[in-house]
Amino acid sequence: QVQLVESGGGSVQTGGSLNLSCTVSGDTTGSNCMGWFRQTSGKEREVVAGIYIPNGDTYSVEGRFSISRDIAKETLGLQIDSLKPQDTASYHCAIGPGVFCFDIDSYERWGQGTQVTVSS
Repeated sequence: QVQLVESGGGSVQTGGSLNLSCTVSGDTTGSNCMGWFRQTSGKEREVVAGIYIPNGDTYSVEGRFSISRDIAKETLGLQIDSLKPQDTASYHCAIGPGVFCFDIDSYERWGQGTQVTVSS
C-alpha cells in the first residue's frame, strides 16, 4: 500500500518561497501520475502541478509552481515562488494510475497535507 507524507509547509510573508516535499513509500507499480493539490476550508481540492511518470512531463497551473521528482530518494517536490496570501491552503501530494495528471480522478492515494500560510 502506497503511503505519502508531506513536509515543508509553514508561515511565510508575501513574495517568499517554499519548497514542499512528499516522501513516497510502498509499491507504486502501475502509477502514472503524481501531483500536488491544495485545499482550503469549504472549497474543493484543486490541482497545482502534476508529473506524468512514464515520460517525466510536468504541468503546473502557473509558472510560480515547479514540480520535481527524485526517483532515488522517492520524493516529490513542489517549489512555490512569489507566494501570495491566496496561496494559503493545505497542500497534498497524490499518486494514481490515471493518465490525465490535471484530473483529480487520476489519483487514488493521498497524503495528509502540509499547511502553507502566507501573510501580507
